Amino acid sequence: MSASAVHSLWTTAAEPIEKIDAPHIEYGQLAPVLIIVGAAVLGILLEAFVPRRARYYAQLFLTVVALVASFAAVVGLATSGHATTEAGIVAMGAIAVDGPALFLQGTILLIGLVSVFTFAERRLDPEVHGNRVDSFAAQGAAVPGSEGEQAAVKAGFATTEVFPLVLFAIAGLLVFPAANDLLTLFIALEVFSLPLYLLCALARRKRLMSQEAAVKYFLLGAFSSAFLLFGVALLYGYAGTVNYAGIAEVVDGTIQNIDPVLAETMGNDVLLLIGAAMILMGLLFKVGAVPFHMWTPDVYQGAPTPVTGFMAAATKVAAFGALLRLLYVVLPGLRWDWRPVMWGVAIITMLLGAIVAITQTDIKRLLAYSSIAHAGFILAGVIATSPDGVSSVLFYLGAYSFVTIGAFAVVTLVRDAGGEATHLSKWAGLGRRSPMVAAVFAVFLLAFAGIPLTSGFTGKFAVFKAAAEGGAGALVVVGVISSAIAAFFYIRVIVLMFFSEPKPDGPTVAVASPLTMTAIAVGVAVTVVLGVAPQYFLDLAGQAGVFVR
Repeated sequence: MSASAVHSLWTTAAEPIEKIDAPHIEYGQLAPVLIIVGAAVLGILLEAFVPRRARYYAQLFLTVVALVASFAAVVGLATSGHATTEAGIVAMGAIAVDGPALFLQGTILLIGLVSVFTFAERRLDPEVHGNRVDSFAAQGAAVPGSEGEQAAVKAGFATTEVFPLVLFAIAGLLVFPAANDLLTLFIALEVFSLPLYLLCALARRKRLMSQEAAVKYFLLGAFSSAFLLFGVALLYGYAGTVNYAGIAEVVDGTIQNIDPVLAETMGNDVLLLIGAAMILMGLLFKVGAVPFHMWTPDVYQGAPTPVTGFMAAATKVAAFGALLRLLYVVLPGLRWDWRPVMWGVAIITMLLGAIVAITQTDIKRLLAYSSIAHAGFILAGVIATSPDGVSSVLFYLGAYSFVTIGAFAVVTLVRDAGGEATHLSKWAGLGRRSPMVAAVFAVFLLAFAGIPLTSGFTGKFAVFKAAAEGGAGALVVVGVISSAIAAFFYIRVIVLMFFSEPKPDGPTVAVASPLTMTAIAVGVAVTVVLGVAPQYFLDLAGQAGVFVR
């Protein structure tokens, strides 16, 4: 064999390579996400270069400015028609800018802004060594109870890294409901999950419980991410693309040019059904639907309460947005397969959440099971598979999230020597000790129960109406029964606060700074306004209810 023949075995004649086009990115339409990511990176630089004394104020200022600017960008996009006529797919097909995406992004940014006020609260705990302290550990890396931790407390350290962490989480949450391909969906899931795992572990009091909550959340979250990723792989194997519209065309059978390799897998419905089921499992975990709800009560109870409030509200909004887009854009052709399964999940979620909540003695665990029941109510709207279904879910998410943040903000105020007094027995007689705080909490509980003239009633009514019109009447009956069961334990807490004798060694209500007061006031205002005059917001959700494909 000649030398040239041997040489040709591993070399080929050079052919001119086609020019690789630079990616075309619509920066203006991605502004809300880019502002938050930029601020998060800037926050990390502040941690590195700003003196420790000035970090808290610098981080708080940066975070609030970024969230307000990002919200302004969302409003700007919506008013310039990107929610309706100008809706489209940007970033090389990775992200959708349409009504539901902008509505949910605006909601998440407002949730983030109100939550950051509770994160920054520094007046609830008594001063330690002359330093005001917040809800977060003095030094996250220090072993609980060690000399290192005691030294950090004495020196007045504060974990100001929570602000950039929240911004990174919000960046992921903004992309999640707007993702238009499965890989973007997975990356967004990881971007918002990892900061939340860390934030859950940073409680100043009950640190071991907090770390246990974070480990549980991390391990179960890793499982759910694995299911989602495996589902992505199977759907890619089935459709030959991870793009939502591309998969939908293959599922519907409307695809024009069929690749011979694709033709072999297209007939294999096993790939499609198992892949879709696994992606749904990943999303239902984030929503906290039964049977993927196990992490919720433990994590809600162990995490610092400001983080619990943020997580309970924002994660639900983003995950339901992603779930809606997946079912309505990618899998409408599979409706007869996924609707019966979702029926079952919704029914078990509503009933289990409501029934198990009755047995709870810890206020944070009670709110956790209540959030599971609410996931079931929202699923009823998802199952409606109609434009009314989408708009009712959007409205419910907006209304529910502010009630949740307000309720958890109130929980931070009720304290005894060990920090927050979350055991229900401690709340006895709170209405006589602090009528204002008890009244505000009662408003939130009535909204959770869906009592008329609160946002909870309007949201439930919209969701159940959409479900009934979508042919899910039986689901509405179960929903009403679950609501009645749930109303029992909400009313029980109100009775406990107003009609029980206060204990002499009971907790006190801490006087909060204007930050937490603002968070609670916003919660009450939204709850009342959406209950008394909801029409404008229902119309807004209705206009924002059309997905782009």
